[in-house]
Amino acid sequence: MYTYKIEQAIRAAAILHEDQLRQGSLPIPYISHLMAVALIIRDYTTDEDTLTAAFLHDTLEDTNYTYDELKEDFGGNVADIVQALTEPKTSGGEKLAWIDRKRLYTKQLKHAPEAALIIAAADKSHNFRTTVEEYYEAPDRYIQDFGSHLDLRIEAYQNVANVINSRLKSDIVHEFNHTFEEYKKFLAHVQKSLEKQ
Repeated sequence: MYTYKIEQAIRAAAILHEDQLRQGSLPIPYISHLMAVALIIRDYTTDEDTLTAAFLHDTLEDTNYTYDELKEDFGGNVADIVQALTEPKTSGGEKLAWIDRKRLYTKQLKHAPEAALIIAAADKSHNFRTTVEEYYEAPDRYIQDFGSHLDLRIEAYQNVANVINSRLKSDIVHEFNHTFEEYKKFLAHVQKSLEKQ
């Protein structure tokens, strides 16, 4: 599935996220995550707007791109999908505490369109995979980069998992559940490392 609209989304994402890197020890450009999410989604849908939104799903949250600009460039459907995936901020535009952001994000997912749920499942699946790969042999570095509140991470992602499993009919749910189980095993591994210290 390759269209003019998807090409424009790839270009927009590359420019908007050009100075951003993935969290971790290697300087991996952020767009690698967006490409991976789109590739995961491609196994489950050929809907152009869903794939377009996959490339743009972090633009409202992590760049200066606005909802109105997104709507003008890619249409109201894509803009609404991305908005549903955007973590809320304070009235002054500041980021909320991590757990508060995740709780509000989960509330949004309860009313989000199916396309947003598909992207959320792929987004989390990729994050789970890369986190386990990056940090399994370095649990101390994981604590350094993400903090030691492992119970809050399990709570937050379990809430997301509950929404995805109750609302989404796509087979991507199985991939999401598999990667989430691997992530939970990884956090248990990190917890054991903490207890030995």
